Amino acid sequence: MPKMIVSIDGVVIKEVQLTKERTTLGRRPYNDVVIDNLAVSGEHAALQMTGSEVALEDLNSTNGTYVNGKAIKKQVLQNGDTIEVGKYKIKFVSEAEAPGFDRTMVVKPGEMPGAGAAAAAEAANVSGSLRVLSGAASGREVPLTKVVTTVGKPGVAVASITRRQNGYVLAHVEGSGVTLLNGAPISSEPVALKSGDVIELAGTKMQFIQN
Repeated sequence: MPKMIVSIDGVVIKEVQLTKERTTLGRRPYNDVVIDNLAVSGEHAALQMTGSEVALEDLNSTNGTYVNGKAIKKQVLQNGDTIEVGKYKIKFVSEAEAPGFDRTMVVKPGEMPGAGAAAAAEAANVSGSLRVLSGAASGREVPLTKVVTTVGKPGVAVASITRRQNGYVLAHVEGSGVTLLNGAPISSEPVALKSGDVIELAGTKMQFIQN
């Protein structure tokens, strides 16, 4: 099944499976893929799926839609194409994943499939969770089961926690609010997490626990 992998500054923030004939992308909340960023138009682009073919169409967006660095109006997508809207990059993946891969594991071009599978298997041995320290959900523990987990509130502050072979890293993804790690603000550059670290964003405190 085709899918889109959405990232900003090299940090994957969401994956979307293309299950409908028409999938819309834009800033407004009624879109199938919502990207809350002022550089993205309310109704920015649409993907039309016909059989195994997926065509991307720009919906007269203000800042345009780009595929592999070129502005497009409408274009049939190929496996591995990179769509750009604002600062966001969306990788289009049409090929079936090899059995045994983590569902959200991304293999970069040039990597040997075997190496990717080994990395997925190694990363699967790393486990962690977040314990909520404030608010209505205080005391709740959330296991970090995916390779990329996003936390926070869109439009305020969103951060991503990415599982790597030797542990987890935290990065600020979007929003005017800051993401604090042990009281200090972090940027979009990934920072390694240690068990016991306290993350604070969008008015919520959480403690990272690595098992």
